[in-house]
Amino acid sequence: MKEVSKNNRTCKNGHNYFKTSDCPTCPICEAERKPNSGFLSVLSAPARRALESKNIKTAKDLSQYTQKEIMSLHGIGPSSLPKLLGELKKYGLMFKD
Repeated sequence: MKEVSKNNRTCKNGHNYFKTSDCPTCPICEAERKPNSGFLSVLSAPARRALESKNIKTAKDLSQYTQKEIMSLHGIGPSSLPKLLGELKKYGLMFKD
């Protein structure tokens, strides 16, 4: 069985953590940034960052995009779609046509 090597890293905020991939994201900083409520709080960190990169913070913001545009964002995967659709439905909104 192949042994996975973990690299000890320190982020710019001084957190020490181990990573097995080349991903530069500090898991401690990500956990601190995660919202406590709202639909962004139920998404994975990559999906949340993808939406935040487009300044999408509310269902109304989300409704300004087509489903295809959202699904093409790096970090948004098939498991995010039901959560996004549920949030839109909760407010009587839909993705843009």
